[in-house]
Amino acid sequence: MTTGIGFRDTDRKTSELLEDILHSIKGEHITLRDLLAMMGESGLLLLCAFLSLPFLFPVSIPGVSTVFGAGIVLISAAITLNRLPWLPRKVADRRLESGKLRPVLERGVTFLRRIDRFFKPRFSGLTNGAAMNRLNGLVLMGAGLLLMAPLGLIPFSNTLPGVAILLMAAGISQRDGLVVLGGYVMVVLTIVYFCAIALLAYSAGRSFNLFG
Repeated sequence: MTTGIGFRDTDRKTSELLEDILHSIKGEHITLRDLLAMMGESGLLLLCAFLSLPFLFPVSIPGVSTVFGAGIVLISAAITLNRLPWLPRKVADRRLESGKLRPVLERGVTFLRRIDRFFKPRFSGLTNGAAMNRLNGLVLMGAGLLLMAPLGLIPFSNTLPGVAILLMAAGISQRDGLVVLGGYVMVVLTIVYFCAIALLAYSAGRSFNLFG
């Protein structure tokens, strides 16, 4: 029997909720399973927003984009299918160093706190209804896949999809359709950026006769 999920409205700001989770991180290591346990099944959108925070700034923490990106893809798939997420053990139990992760998360929460006051319920058509939940879940999944792309050394390759995920997750949880629309725009910009990178790489390869 499949258990459905739902998004509960809250009067608290997203930055406040994420800050509570950040302060709950104890010990030298943290896993995705630990974070999911902290937030519970009703906090799936909140978890997606939290997992996007390390990528708001051009930093590199080995393994984070793969684990967090895979987590976002699987959680957004659960949102799309309206069921609880399944996480493979390799993803759920991958240990990440809290000492390296916490400062980046703190910077992300600080940034979100600055823009959180602009979030408010509007454009409800983009946040209400089963059809929109599925569509938004698919877009989140696409953004998670873009985040996992092996382009970590290229500037903004993680930042652009990270911002898209944050806007989508925060916008849906705060019922702010305008912010959700901003997430859609960021996904499109990410795709355009990646296509431009691929075109430049192909052109460079042709100039060195790498592609015949």
